[in-house]
Amino acid sequence: MLYKSIVKKLAPLVLVSGLALGGFALATSTEDPAQADPGGKSNAKIKNVIFLIGDGMGSQYTSAYRYFQDRPDSPYTEDTAFDDYLIGMQETYSWDEEESVTDSAAAATTMAAGVKTYNGAIGVDVEKERVKTALEIAKEEGKSTGLVSTSHVNHATPASFGTHNESRKNYDEIADDYYDEMIDGEHKVDVLLGGGTDYFEREDRDLAQKFQDDGYSYVTSRDEMMSDNNEQVLGLFAPEGMDKMIDRDEDTPSLEEMTSSALDRLSKEKDGFFLMVEGSQIDWAGHDNDVVAAMSEMEDFEKAFEEAIAYAKKDKHTLVVTTADHSTGGMTMGRDGEYKWDPEPLKAAKRTPDFMASAIADGADAEETLNKYVDLSFTEEEIESVEEAADGETEEIDDAIEKIFDLRSGTGWTTDGHTGEDVNVYGYGPQSDAFSGLHDNHEVGKMIMNTLESGRTQMK
Repeated sequence: MLYKSIVKKLAPLVLVSGLALGGFALATSTEDPAQADPGGKSNAKIKNVIFLIGDGMGSQYTSAYRYFQDRPDSPYTEDTAFDDYLIGMQETYSWDEEESVTDSAAAATTMAAGVKTYNGAIGVDVEKERVKTALEIAKEEGKSTGLVSTSHVNHATPASFGTHNESRKNYDEIADDYYDEMIDGEHKVDVLLGGGTDYFEREDRDLAQKFQDDGYSYVTSRDEMMSDNNEQVLGLFAPEGMDKMIDRDEDTPSLEEMTSSALDRLSKEKDGFFLMVEGSQIDWAGHDNDVVAAMSEMEDFEKAFEEAIAYAKKDKHTLVVTTADHSTGGMTMGRDGEYKWDPEPLKAAKRTPDFMASAIADGADAEETLNKYVDLSFTEEEIESVEEAADGETEEIDDAIEKIFDLRSGTGWTTDGHTGEDVNVYGYGPQSDAFSGLHDNHEVGKMIMNTLESGRTQMK
């Protein structure tokens, strides 16, 4: 048995070695440069920029997701869609008088404008003065622009690219800015997709109607978005943030579908486009210490990333840069001294613990709910822990369910806030190698901005 196990583990090495030697000529003779060079690097001038941000997506999330999507019948882990395009890392700290670990607003403003700032800042510097963003540069250059997010679109990350405010908490003011702030008499953002109907359909000001009056389509469901082909669109699919991917119904688009819809619209502009896509709720899952939700959101973000890469491979003049603003939750693969992290229990979940906790808080039976939405055989102790929590607040029920998945998988958490480690940078397309190595996040922002002005990624 031991011999067979060794043979199984060594066999792929022999196969890979043979393919590496025999396949060299195939790789060098292919007609598609992107096939020979997974990074798609060239010195071609850049026409379009797609900037994807996995909010809270520290390296522990990408590592855990690799384990999560791995096939148990193979001896090694399979790569995720991100892995072939890993080119560097970036530092994430903010310039805040009291906090050295960044929040999403400071990090997004830095990546949008190439300027370090304080936590909570939306498109302003440490003096609270407005700073020009990559999206605004793109619009000035005659490009079309888009922001896609699974949070509400006036949340920290998208807001930092498209608006200006001294505080990320001024949600109504930020929503107003999307309509009020103009460049050459035109609205700055052509495609705005995510959550946020509560902020755009207000009694004091109906921004959704105002955008429609100015020629935008307004869509609030997946089918409406997919059937509409207007080049300018406001799409809002939830009152605030959208549901986690695993909890969404068929009326709600995925991040991949929103990204595809945005690309279809923006690519009609002959002068090119800038698109920022945020996988917002990787971060929200980290704040909640919810590993089930985290893996669900990683899958949603990966599919959007694949959509962007596929577009860039076909176009040849599109730069794709993907990174995170920070990490969240201090997630660990392994806990309590156990040398094990097992994603299989996470795959058994059909809904997030939040979803199940809400159902139980509304009167559903705890055991029936767990059995309905999780393909696991629960112990009496696990069921009792949820039933006892059901006497309290929804958050207590949520915590009890999350603990089951943490203990079963071996997932640990050190905080419900952000953490300050460096994060990965992924790149594809012309001049993407400029992002290789370690960069501060303001340097990444400056290179994105310079690319939109000149078609070149070099630092100024």
